[in-house]
Amino acid sequence: MEDGGILGEVQRLPALLSYLQGMVDKSKKRGQFILTGSHQPQLHEAISQSLAGRTAMLTLWPFAFAELGRYDLQLDPFDLIVRGCFPRIHEDKLEPRRFFNSYLQTYVERDVRALIQLRDLSQFQKFLTLLAGRVGQILNLASLGNAVGASSTTLRHWLSVLKASYVVFELPPFFENVHKRVIKSPKLFFTDVGLAAFLLGIHTAEQASRDPLRGNLYENLIITDIMKGALNKGIRPELYFFRDSHGNEVDLLIRENGELTPVEIKSAATFSADFIKGLERFQGLGIKRLTLGAVLYNGEQRFNVRGASIFNPLRVDDLWDTLTTHSEQGKS
Repeated sequence: MEDGGILGEVQRLPALLSYLQGMVDKSKKRGQFILTGSHQPQLHEAISQSLAGRTAMLTLWPFAFAELGRYDLQLDPFDLIVRGCFPRIHEDKLEPRRFFNSYLQTYVERDVRALIQLRDLSQFQKFLTLLAGRVGQILNLASLGNAVGASSTTLRHWLSVLKASYVVFELPPFFENVHKRVIKSPKLFFTDVGLAAFLLGIHTAEQASRDPLRGNLYENLIITDIMKGALNKGIRPELYFFRDSHGNEVDLLIRENGELTPVEIKSAATFSADFIKGLERFQGLGIKRLTLGAVLYNGEQRFNVRGASIFNPLRVDDLWDTLTTHSEQGKS
């Protein structure tokens, strides 16, 4: 133990951190211990009390596209929607349906249930399934509450625990310096799209490619990879979406290095000129330091249309770097 080690789920034993504090203070070594935990508030509280100023925090999500490359996979987006990006699925070649069933029973239904002190498990299961059915959509707790049979306050509490446990995350709306009526509620996504597909009963790539939520699931897959690209570099990304009351929308906005990059995400394999209409409308809002943006689609060709970069997000080495390095992109 004095030589260091890797300790998992450390939030379950806060007393251990006080013991580690003494060892870390005595030693001049850096990087002596790697501590992991799956529930963010408990982990932050435990570390802030005992190891403040002695740690570097890194948020790790399931594998990014670049990491999946080590398995020599043909990265098909609809296969990835079903399989998800959890390491064990790819490392041990697990059947996704069995993996996510076990994941739900152990982590979500047992651990999360304990955190929210849930009595009626069926109600919570219904809530999860309904969240999957609303993936990539504006979050409406009142509508969800009516469907689940629970108050908005209860659902807000459940949602906060799911976010803290890295099951789901919210994409906030962008309305800074925009003088129009804009949507100010967040969109909801799953940290691993494979779980959303499982909850929806989607178990094959063909099902995913034909499902009415195909575009939403594809958007979830791509946005999470952009998020992972930043988090894996220790960057806390500033990601948003834009939608106004007239239905004008941009799927994703990335703020990095003082610039704002609009991104449209399309699951189609054939490019259409309609794909850049949202980018062009957004350009007309007069926002400063705005790049011409990108369209991410499922085709093989890479090209520019009126300054916007058009490419397949699974065919670049690092999606975050590609979108935030504008040496080849124009600026408005």
